[in-house]
Amino acid sequence: MDRYHLLKAAHILSAVVWIGGMFFAYAVLRPSIAALEPAQRLILHREVFRRFFRVVWVAMLTQLVTGFWMVFAFYGGMAGLEPAINIMMTLGLTMALIFMVIFFGPWRAFRLSPSPAPLGKIRWLVLTNLVLGTLTILVAMLG
Repeated sequence: MDRYHLLKAAHILSAVVWIGGMFFAYAVLRPSIAALEPAQRLILHREVFRRFFRVVWVAMLTQLVTGFWMVFAFYGGMAGLEPAINIMMTLGLTMALIFMVIFFGPWRAFRLSPSPAPLGKIRWLVLTNLVLGTLTILVAMLG
């Protein structure tokens, strides 16, 4: 396998991990947590987010590094990019920014003082990133 295909594989797999993790959290984990007592929910949220956000850091950085690497090594830089790649880059950078807002904002607040208050913000921002990630996949498929 050549360097381009290795980069593309790492890029796609990191997207699967990040977007798939958000889908799992929203569609499976969140509804299941309702069966727990409130105190147990807070503990579970803390442990799940702690682990998941570590994974997201790796996936996000992999996305950014492999994406920009492919742009400059194989697509001739930013000037000649196809619209689909520009859209994917914009959506990906937006997702990275939203993740950093989650991590350094409501997630930090939740870690310092575990209460359900920051969880609503985290939930909406994760949903926003899930929608943006899904749109990015559609652009990649159709572009």
